[in-house]
Amino acid sequence: MCDENTVEESERYLNTAAGRAGISRRRFGTLTTAAAMALSLPRAANAMEVAEADVSVTTPDGEADCYFVHPGKGRHPGVIVWPDILGLRPAYRLMGKRLAESGYAVLVVNPYYRVARSPVTEPGESFQDASTRENVMPMARSLSAETNVTDAKAFVAWLDAQDAVDTGRPIGTTGYCMGGPMTMRTAAAIPDRIGAGASFHGGRLATDGPDSPHLLVPQMNASFLFAIAENDDEREPEAKNILRESFEAAGLPAEIEVYEGAMHGWCALDSRVYNEAQAERAWSRLLVLFDTALA
Repeated sequence: MCDENTVEESERYLNTAAGRAGISRRRFGTLTTAAAMALSLPRAANAMEVAEADVSVTTPDGEADCYFVHPGKGRHPGVIVWPDILGLRPAYRLMGKRLAESGYAVLVVNPYYRVARSPVTEPGESFQDASTRENVMPMARSLSAETNVTDAKAFVAWLDAQDAVDTGRPIGTTGYCMGGPMTMRTAAAIPDRIGAGASFHGGRLATDGPDSPHLLVPQMNASFLFAIAENDDEREPEAKNILRESFEAAGLPAEIEVYEGAMHGWCALDSRVYNEAQAERAWSRLLVLFDTALA
């Protein structure tokens, strides 16, 4: 959950031995180019050659600029990727491409298309920067559960119209940070198509509010993965238990784990708190989920 507390917690972490052993400020600046980030990602031994394109998806509210990448041959399960609060940018294009190389037709979306085309941040900008927060926070607040559902339905329909998508297999969805709740709303809104969802350092997944995402679990038919940041769990220690109880009551599989030493944002390649070892472990669990639930 990206807010002022997240900034303070991240700064404290970056001043610890573990944080200093991670990406330095100087190295962070060099890793924000797409080429540098690509070199930092291990490529699967059986990686498929892919085709990629910038696409426009028509929704009831306008034209959403998105990135679509898929294996160059055959038909494959579709996947919708909801980025974190900094939106669609080179880091998420690379993450989408990596997923496509494992056999998926991936649509990485710009959730802010109503107000701005992507990218909405410049290379090297971080949520740690006050100016960046001032830019993206109003965009994030402009979104709602209703806009999420409207967009999800449009993105699923668009994927199902693509030759590269196997409509006989379920669709998956992944979300990071604010994208975590979006995966749950997507799964609940189109239960006949969404077969798997994954939330990475997702925030506000189980709240006291009437619109809490966990209340949607009975409407889903999807298996889920929840990879929880250590500091998010410290702030909301009961969230993981509520999620676990909700999925058990609905009879749906859910892998729910707090990733030790991983701070909010640790899975994003261009994050100041990117934790390679834990990000790779979370990625491996995502591939296991999709391999079984989207078969």
